[in-house]
Amino acid sequence: MTLIQFIADHGLDAFTTALGLLYIILEYRASIWLWLVGIVMPALDIYLYWSHGLYGDAGMAAYYTAAAIYGYAAWKISSLRAQKNPALKAEKATSDSYDITHFPVKKILPTVVFFFVAWAIVYYVLTHYTNSTIPVTDSFTNALSFVGLWALAKKYAEQWLIWIVVDLVSCYLYIVKGIPFKALLYGLYVVIAVLGYIKWIKMIQNNSIYAKND
Repeated sequence: MTLIQFIADHGLDAFTTALGLLYIILEYRASIWLWLVGIVMPALDIYLYWSHGLYGDAGMAAYYTAAAIYGYAAWKISSLRAQKNPALKAEKATSDSYDITHFPVKKILPTVVFFFVAWAIVYYVLTHYTNSTIPVTDSFTNALSFVGLWALAKKYAEQWLIWIVVDLVSCYLYIVKGIPFKALLYGLYVVIAVLGYIKWIKMIQNNSIYAKND
């Protein structure tokens, strides 16, 4: 295979992988800019996944694009509310880390129910309307990603734990489907997700200290 042919076959994979690295770095830092990258990257991924027979992931990429718009709006509103609160210190009011919290216990059960319902629906769609060869795992990552994106938009620290599972399974899927750069990216995501969870927990603790000193 020539270099030109390799670039033609994997150029989009490599480019969206680079965007994915930028995305996870911004997420690790709890930067609102992650959502802007999150709009462009999945828009390109729609074609990439569809062309490799990952129809569930292609549909999920379309959802990611819309969810990124929602996530940006949610974080922006949260930031504006913090800035308008005179009780908050200046450095706290302008920080994207503000309002990072733990996943509420009361939301665990309905979230689990939603996950299984979403998994069943996506599995049904893949098995009845596509020729997907991996409908169980493809629908699993799709359904869990719904939960993960929602938890990220809500700034729950435990969203990282959800992504660890999604990333591990996705890494396997991309290896099987011959998307090497994406497989490497998701393998790296697992490591960063662990570090991100630790960092966000520390952010919660730091914000609690600020609150006590107000």
